Amino acid sequence: MLDEGRHGAFVDAWLGRSAQKLPPELLLQLLEAAFGALWDRTRTTLGEVTLTAIAERVLYNASEKFPFLSSVEVDPTTGIQCSELRERIDSMSSPELIDGLRFILVELLTVLGNLTAEILTPELHSELSHVALPGTKRRGKGP
Repeated sequence: MLDEGRHGAFVDAWLGRSAQKLPPELLLQLLEAAFGALWDRTRTTLGEVTLTAIAERVLYNASEKFPFLSSVEVDPTTGIQCSELRERIDSMSSPELIDGLRFILVELLTVLGNLTAEILTPELHSELSHVALPGTKRRGKGP
């Protein structure tokens, strides 16, 4: 279901600002923070059960394309949890992790956009544009 259109361009711009030169461990933290922000923003509207089903499908699709993501789990409180992947993070490259991170976020935004006729898209893009790790510099604003 991956949409390379509007969501892909937005996620690319956000990654360009937020993920530049981050080591793999911090990229995982960024993924958890980004997914968590989108999770929190949509949980009230869609409900935890629906959102969990969406997240599980997104992660299933992501793990088909990026097998290393198969250990990422849905967490009803925070959205996702990457502790098992974190244990083997030293064997991964940042570009490979960024590609997986990008896929997950674009897929999630696409599913949520399709489900809500894009009504939530501006809010979700805004929420994502504010996600940055503490102590990292952010350049510019949203696209």
